[in-house]
Order: sequence, then C-alpha cells, then structure tokens
Amino acid sequence: MKKLEKTIGYTFKNIALLEQALTHSSFSNERGRGRLGCNERLEFLGDSILGYFTAEYLFGTYPDKPEGEMTKIRAELVCEQSLARVAEKVGLGEYLRLGRGEELGGGRTRPSITADAVEAVLAAIYLDGGAEAAKKFVYGFILTEAARAAKEGSHDYKTLLQEFVQKGGAESPVYRMVGESGPDHNKVFTSEVLICGEVKGSGSGRSKKESEQNSAKDALEKLKAEGGK
Repeated sequence: MKKLEKTIGYTFKNIALLEQALTHSSFSNERGRGRLGCNERLEFLGDSILGYFTAEYLFGTYPDKPEGEMTKIRAELVCEQSLARVAEKVGLGEYLRLGRGEELGGGRTRPSITADAVEAVLAAIYLDGGAEAAKKFVYGFILTEAARAAKEGSHDYKTLLQEFVQKGGAESPVYRMVGESGPDHNKVFTSEVLICGEVKGSGSGRSKKESEQNSAKDALEKLKAEGGK
C-alpha cells in the first residue's frame, strides 16, 4: 500500500478506505461480506466526483467551446478506456483484491474492473482528505489527456464507418446489443456491428451509445487493416 500511495501522491490517514477501494465484489462475496464489503459504493461516489471536477476543468480551461463539444470531450475523458489507462499507469491492477474466479480470469487487467477501481480510489481520497486532495488526483492523473482530446476532437466512429462502407458500395452498418453487466448505477453494455450480415466489430461502454461507438471503431480499424476488404 505504501508503494501505491507514493505513486498516486496521497497518503491515507485511514488506510481501510484504500483497502475497500481495491476490493472487488468477488473477493468480498467469497468471504461472506456481501456487496457492502466491496468497492461498489465508493465507485458510485467516485463517478459523481469525477464528473464534477471534469466539468469544472473543461468549463474553466476552454471558455470558447460550446456545451455540446465539452460534453463530448468529457465523455472521452471519463469513459472506461480512459480510466483503465489511468489504472495501468499507476499499476492499480497489482493491488486489487479479487476472488479466485476473477483472479484466474484475468481480472487484474480487465478494463471494467480497473476503471471502477480508479473511481473507487478517487472516492476514498475524497472521504479521507477532502475535495482538494481528490481534485489533485483527478487533475494529475485523469485529466492529463484533456489537452489531447480537445485538440483532436471527439470522433464519431459510427459516421466514419458509415462513410467508409458506403465508399465500397456495402450496405449500411447494423448495430445490435449483445449483453450488459454491472450494477444498475453503472451498467456496462456490449454491442456488435454487422455489415452485410457479418459481425465486423464489437465494443463495450457505459451507455448503449458508447458501446456502439466503440464497436464502430473496432470495425473501422479491422476493415482498414484488411485494406477495406
């Protein structure tokens, strides 16, 4: 824990908060502690804290950007992929407490688990050290991609895929939901995209729209790698 504290730049007064933030429901359930013994409640709080500070940052940093564009940038910054990259950067997976099944199934590197853990750690910092400590963590680790996202803009992969397949004379892509998981307050949706009846890509996200965008991105990358064939 000391190594992780040094990495994230915060030392806990109540280390139990950090331990809970790193405890997945699989670990808690195996030990008979149920949902209240895992990091889901902290993740719920962390999600809201992250949303607030991200909105505050974008509002103050980009005074000329309209609401719609800031919304798109915020969605990129707080999406599962972005948070999973933060987890990887600080080596969070190494410290997770997982049940046997999740451990054997590669849970330490699963984006849905590591991204939730980042939000849980944020909430733990907030409860232990207050808003300024939480803000420092958000700005220092999660918003480092803000300038890049603002510069490059948000990508509408569904539109890009549509344009790509139309150039080749193919039918318009068709999207379908194939699954959802997670608690009600933080569902993870999975979609597939079909072109001419064949599955060409898949993706997950915290909304149906985000999962479709990620499946379109996956399909677009694969089709370009195949030379459009």
